[in-house]
Amino acid sequence: MQYGICHLSLVPVRSIPDDTGEMITQLLYGEHFKVLEQRKKWSRIRIAYDQCEGWISNQQFTFIDEVQYLDLDNSKSTKISTELVSFIETNNSVLLPIVLGSSIPPSSVLNHYFDGHYSNGSLNKAQLVETALLYLNAPFLWGGKSAFGIDSAGLSQMVYKINGYRLLRGAQQQSTQGEALSFIEESEPGDLAFFDNQEGVIDHVGIIMDNNYIIHSYGKVRLDRLDHTGIFSTDTNTYTHSLRVIKKII
Repeated sequence: MQYGICHLSLVPVRSIPDDTGEMITQLLYGEHFKVLEQRKKWSRIRIAYDQCEGWISNQQFTFIDEVQYLDLDNSKSTKISTELVSFIETNNSVLLPIVLGSSIPPSSVLNHYFDGHYSNGSLNKAQLVETALLYLNAPFLWGGKSAFGIDSAGLSQMVYKINGYRLLRGAQQQSTQGEALSFIEESEPGDLAFFDNQEGVIDHVGIIMDNNYIIHSYGKVRLDRLDHTGIFSTDTNTYTHSLRVIKKII
């Protein structure tokens, strides 16, 4: 088994080993993974954080050994960047921009230096909404995980990651986590609301706020109203998503 780590700011993870393949997620700086299969130009990986699998270019990651991989898996000292854009200084004294939610491994792994703001460990649940607001107006991007493009499940996953809690990658997967609530009135800011399509498949998620508002990625990261029916768009005065279940993760 081989192992790797992302040494660039944002790397697309694709459904097939080709630049034209669908982007199913992204690797942020410092995220590590197993290499399941290697070809001349592409490698199929399994991301350690959420077990998501896909293909990345061999030019866009650095190999690490098993000991380093296991150390990263078990590390309680990994920092999570908390600024929209921070900078890493490489061993050649070159500045590399990284995005909000990037993982900062011990300097011995990539031989890079970081002096920005970060979180470490589990923060108070009340911080979740405040973190989510950092992504406000970020454009919707299928598979995206940054303030420069993000999907609905990417938003919830990154907000929880920055605050020290782990979510799976897709909305359907995230809906299997936590405790189901019977009524919106039982929810607290930071709980997750899940929505399904006409086929009954959960395909959207948002973060509940105070006063029956929700923050979610739909066209862009936006604030809308939430009730027992679903999400009511304040722009179009119509319901855009049908509520399926509310989950308390923390």
